[in-house]
Amino acid sequence: IDTFSFLFLQMKDVSSGMLVEKNITLEKPSNMELTCQFITSGDLNSINITWRKGDELLENNNYLINASGNTLYTQYTFTIINSKQMGSYSCFFEEEKEQKGTFNIKVPELHGKHKPLITYVGDSTVLVCKCEHCFPTNWTWYRSNGSVQVPVDVHMNDKYVINGKHANETRLKIMHLSEEDGGSYWCHAIFQLGESEEHIELVVLSFLVPLKPFLAIIAEVILLVAFILLCEMYTQKKKKHPEEGKEFEQIEQLKSDDSNGIENNAPRHRKIVSYFQMITELQGKIQYTQAINPVSFEFQNRHSN
Repeated sequence: IDTFSFLFLQMKDVSSGMLVEKNITLEKPSNMELTCQFITSGDLNSINITWRKGDELLENNNYLINASGNTLYTQYTFTIINSKQMGSYSCFFEEEKEQKGTFNIKVPELHGKHKPLITYVGDSTVLVCKCEHCFPTNWTWYRSNGSVQVPVDVHMNDKYVINGKHANETRLKIMHLSEEDGGSYWCHAIFQLGESEEHIELVVLSFLVPLKPFLAIIAEVILLVAFILLCEMYTQKKKKHPEEGKEFEQIEQLKSDDSNGIENNAPRHRKIVSYFQMITELQGKIQYTQAINPVSFEFQNRHSN
């Protein structure tokens, strides 16, 4: 059995309660000596000293109390041989204000990969857990199934392989990954005084997942090009309709001009006919006059000459 002698906490008398803590890791049975020191300016005899494990008051025959000047010392000695004795041990100095010092005794913590481990379908991956400066008696791997942890089936040699290069680490190799293999995995370390565990998140992606952003960009480009083409077709169609309208107006204008030309020529034709009629009538009168009096007509001509 190892001995942790003189695990020390120092506290001072202050106006308000103050909590002082110290963490201790144990992986096997040990003899413990927990010591608290309290410095005060008041009367040492008026201070009540107690020890507690959690909320349980400990018997005073297991701890000592000493005084020197304005300083009080108390020491609690015991042996930890099983996991039930692990936990928090606190010393209390009760004056006007209660001062408390706590020793948190627990098994070592494990260290794994805190960020999700990302891999792809069909690949293999290795999950690693380590325990710094400690040596568990056994390692076990579990997988989360909803709210329940299910042991990894190590008999599936074509799927899982568990090993480790050193006694303070464990490795879980998972082969032929599928999307169903993704999820939470837990490594458990068993010590003489308890168990510790660490969580690792595994994410298994299909090969299409990395292409999704690229495909999304292509889709956006296609939609943009289609929109531009539709706008261009609409603009061309809009330009074409006014030209057809102008051509129609020109044709109508020509038809209108032609009809106006025919109407304007009719009065002219009537005037010309009237002139011919007048000339014909005048010639008839002249011929009639010559027939009645040819001598007079001849004389007039000569005279005029």
